[in-house]
Amino acid sequence: MSDVGGVAGDRLKAFVDRIERLEEEKAALAADIREVFSEAKGVGFDVKIMRQILRLRKMDAPTREEEEHLIDVYKRALGM
Repeated sequence: MSDVGGVAGDRLKAFVDRIERLEEEKAALAADIREVFSEAKGVGFDVKIMRQILRLRKMDAPTREEEEHLIDVYKRALGM
């Protein structure tokens, strides 16, 4: 490819091709994750709770503790 407007066409095509491949891999991984959740649901696990646990596990301990504390405060304020 030639340069168009100062952009190297071959280089641009390589970036676009890589992004497209990664998007395909991402879609395949998302399908795999959905399958695992479906499998877990099939044996009786609550998928909504599993997603919450996964979100919490991504947090560092201080952030997680702060969030849990605030949830407790809000629940008490609402009489829950």
